[in-house]
Amino acid sequence: MTPLQTPEPYDPVLHPPLQPLPGHKSGSILERALRRGWFAITAELNPPDSADPRDVLKAAEPLKAVADAINATDASGANCHMSSMGICSILSRAGMGIVLQISCRDRNRIAIQGDVLGAAAMGVGNILCLTGDGVGVGDQPGAKPVFDFDCMSLLRTLKTMRDEGQFLSGRKLSTPPDIFLGAAENPCIPPYEYRAARLEKKVRAGADFIQTNYIFDVERFRTFMNQVRDMGLDKKVFILAGVGPLASAKTARWMRANVPGIHIPDTIIDRLERAAKPAEEGKKLCIDIIGQVREIEGVAGVHIMAYRREHLVGEIIEESGILKERLAAKGAPNPTPSA
Repeated sequence: MTPLQTPEPYDPVLHPPLQPLPGHKSGSILERALRRGWFAITAELNPPDSADPRDVLKAAEPLKAVADAINATDASGANCHMSSMGICSILSRAGMGIVLQISCRDRNRIAIQGDVLGAAAMGVGNILCLTGDGVGVGDQPGAKPVFDFDCMSLLRTLKTMRDEGQFLSGRKLSTPPDIFLGAAENPCIPPYEYRAARLEKKVRAGADFIQTNYIFDVERFRTFMNQVRDMGLDKKVFILAGVGPLASAKTARWMRANVPGIHIPDTIIDRLERAAKPAEEGKKLCIDIIGQVREIEGVAGVHIMAYRREHLVGEIIEESGILKERLAAKGAPNPTPSA
């Protein structure tokens, strides 16, 4: 398979600091793809319970050829795995596009600001700002939560560091971080009428790109995007729709009942229930949803979440037609207005 992007290894000991292109906020592969008007692809990596860097590279192998950036999750679901920072360090040296995730649940503002400088020094250009799930849903419910920030205050803080060149204390930075800031959004759960307004707050706080939660209700997402366009937000932020393959009707029911923020319509579960090969049908469903969201004005890409099924991501992207179109578009990029 022809890779979507050419690897760009970065070692801070061997290479000069990455410099953003004119009009860009970072040196990231993802930002360059989005600003060229290419339909972008990000994918989520299942972090290992291991200290072996080879386990990270193995997990990233199915994703590296088909993603503009790989999200290194930060103890998602309040379960401990290898840190997002560690994963990003390894993948950056291997030349892959990366998204560092920061959950406000686990660190205070002092630790977070220091982490951001360290991440930028390692070549991390994309940071996804998350409030984080409560510790009660994880496997160590006795942990002490921090929540010194929420996603809004985290975005504002990182924007201050980048654009004003200073810490929250007002102390100046000798070299501000060049970072492309992201946030998450969930268009498909109530209160529906406030979802676009909440997105606007994140954009004002500093979000440059948005990755949504799973989209299984395309009509609800379409309504959300209508509101987004009415507010002019599609011109201010890049929106990547979250998609992923479902393994079975049983899996879909479990996710709907146990994973916060997941909405899966009965029609989706019925489709999987009737299928002779539910896993194949789940993959086809994901491809169908990608085709539908691509037609919605204002959608800049997709974020693929295939927990423990990363091997399917390449097949999904190839069969969706995105890969072929992107490779063709490389010869004739069409820049879009800066978001």
